[in-house]
Amino acid sequence: MPNLGEEICGEYLKYILNCEFVTYNVTNPDIQGEIDVIGINLEQKMIYVCEVAVHTSGLQYVSNSRPDDYNRFAAKFDKDIAYAQKYFNNYTIKPMIWSPIVRVSGENAKYNTLAELNRVVDYVNEKYNLELKLIINEKFFEAINALKEYTDKETSEFKSNVMRMFQIERSLDKHLQRLKKRGF
Repeated sequence: MPNLGEEICGEYLKYILNCEFVTYNVTNPDIQGEIDVIGINLEQKMIYVCEVAVHTSGLQYVSNSRPDDYNRFAAKFDKDIAYAQKYFNNYTIKPMIWSPIVRVSGENAKYNTLAELNRVVDYVNEKYNLELKLIINEKFFEAINALKEYTDKETSEFKSNVMRMFQIERSLDKHLQRLKKRGF
């Protein structure tokens, strides 16, 4: 079962990027580990491999009491991309990191999470010639808003709890605005 962040990512893949298939926590049969979210767009022959980290205090993985974002994500994408290349070799691979809160540190900070994620972007680009997209901070917020806007167009009930919540929120907002205009 996906966590909330994984479901937001998956719904975005489904409704905004038009993936016909979205699956969560895919176990790689060849090596230990799993891919948080995979989306497949059959028409465009694209596979999205997504790592999702929803840490409300800000993204930061630690190993041996030291920040470890670069090593963690580089290893994850080595596995994720190897999986996609093996099982979807004629698809365009689109790797993504989804995280709502990534702190931006000053130049003199001992550790800068954003800089480490940008190192991962460079690593994936250099090793695999792929563009790793960072759906972080404002881009994560924009993705949520895109899903909310999508729910405005649909009147039928969504199966996804995330999408249903967005739909209810938008409908309630419209309802309250109408009441306010009528003086209630």
